[in-house]
Amino acid sequence: MQNGWSNLSIRHRIISQSGRTFYVKYLSFQNGCFIALDEGSDALGSVSISISSSNKTSTAKVIPSKHDSMFVDTISQRVSSMINGICLASFHSTKQLQFEDMKAIMDEIMKLISSEGSHNDNKKVDTKKANGP
Repeated sequence: MQNGWSNLSIRHRIISQSGRTFYVKYLSFQNGCFIALDEGSDALGSVSISISSSNKTSTAKVIPSKHDSMFVDTISQRVSSMINGICLASFHSTKQLQFEDMKAIMDEIMKLISSEGSHNDNKKVDTKKANGP
């Protein structure tokens, strides 16, 4: 029995202008997503969860951050608003981010969410065509 998990995980590498390398792991679900960011350590770090519905977003810190406490909250809030669902975001870094780092990460995540949204819309259309009226 195939569960379709192989299509859900997306990985990206981001190199910021400051020269730091970050890795984004994205796992998509029907009603939300999980985003894990790290600097190659393959570790979980600070965690925030946001849920959005009817243009209202609620966010909770699950694990606070030593550095950049607002950044992981901002990621989960923006993504949950874009997908109108739940976003669980984790971020592990070795030191505080520079503005260039935050901008590079956020830009890549926004591109990823935008492209994943259009990819899911195409899947829904294809499913309807395959199943018939």
